[in-house]
Amino acid sequence: MKGKRFARAVEGWVAVFRRKLSAGELGSLPVVLVLVAIWIVFQSLNSNFLSPRNLSNLSVDIVGTGLIAVGIVFVLLLGELDLSVGSISGLAAAVFAVLNVNNGVPEWLALVVAVLAGTVAGTVQGYSFARTRVPAFVVTLAGLLTWNGLMLSILGTSGTVNLDENGLVAELTSHYFTNDAAAYGVATVGAGLVFLVSYQDRRRRQAVGMPHRTLRSILVRTGILAVIAFAAAYVLNRFQGLPLALLIFLVVVAGLDILLRRTHYGRQVYALGGGVEAARRASLSVTRVQTAVLAISGTMAAVGGLFLASRITSVSQSSGSGVLLLNAIAAAVIGGTSLFGGRGTTWSAVLGMLVIQSIASGMAITDTPAAVQFMITGGVLFAAVVIDSLSRRSHEAHGRA
Repeated sequence: MKGKRFARAVEGWVAVFRRKLSAGELGSLPVVLVLVAIWIVFQSLNSNFLSPRNLSNLSVDIVGTGLIAVGIVFVLLLGELDLSVGSISGLAAAVFAVLNVNNGVPEWLALVVAVLAGTVAGTVQGYSFARTRVPAFVVTLAGLLTWNGLMLSILGTSGTVNLDENGLVAELTSHYFTNDAAAYGVATVGAGLVFLVSYQDRRRRQAVGMPHRTLRSILVRTGILAVIAFAAAYVLNRFQGLPLALLIFLVVVAGLDILLRRTHYGRQVYALGGGVEAARRASLSVTRVQTAVLAISGTMAAVGGLFLASRITSVSQSSGSGVLLLNAIAAAVIGGTSLFGGRGTTWSAVLGMLVIQSIASGMAITDTPAAVQFMITGGVLFAAVVIDSLSRRSHEAHGRA
């Protein structure tokens, strides 16, 4: 009897999987499978890849670029692209370094001014984009050059500014909560919040007669996330404990996820991604929303730039350059945010960044040439874009585009 029930349950799961596959609704599952495959491959090549030390370092390394990628998610939801985030991140780091190190401004005040510099830069670009209706990638391409030039001007002839290794910004990526209770406490709170949010959403949908998750599916989903969270806490505690950088990253991502999916503003962002003209006819404040989205992107770029500076405790003329912009965009897209707008979450950036940084970490630990890393990352990005395109076509075929 139990065997028959199990067989029916398996058949049901297979049927649901096939339906979601044909409709392009697999969500984050393909990214998770890719991440697992990457970890298995590199662990087989070097047994130190999944060591507590390497995974702890990985959890900190994803934060700087990951925060920038979270801002990119907002822009991609509009079906646009922000090419200036790398330059803004470098500009913010330069502002902080020059104010604090060269001019003696208190760290907290210099940090606030640096973040506000990113917000102002993003707001200027957003307003220009919204009012002129010039594509965002053109406006932000101009911004990329402008903010990079301003950064070089601020740094002056010195070129490189070293930060205080015991200062506030340096502590962002060097501080760890060594008490085991910290990591397990965060895992407990996280699992509890996931259950409460899912349960409340179920009750609201049930009250108005909308489709909703069953209580069993909520419990299973929460249980899986709890297992992952506690496993991560266990691994982190085997090294130095919970990194402050990771905690801040998770709090910011969760907060912006609530902003996107639980507020009126977030619904407007998704609506604009579905079609600007339709949003205008629905009396949405398109200019305000578009300006705010680029302002958020600029702010997150500034915050990410400070974390990147914290990681190396210095700011130079190369800050914000290189593959930073490409990695930030790739992380958002690989994680599942659609290039066509209207689909994606802030957690997409986390998953995508994990994939990219796992490849980078695996390549470093196995002494693989950087050229191979770029090719593999490019291949994963191409696959993500293809999946995104096929998913969109599937949605169109099912009348949900």
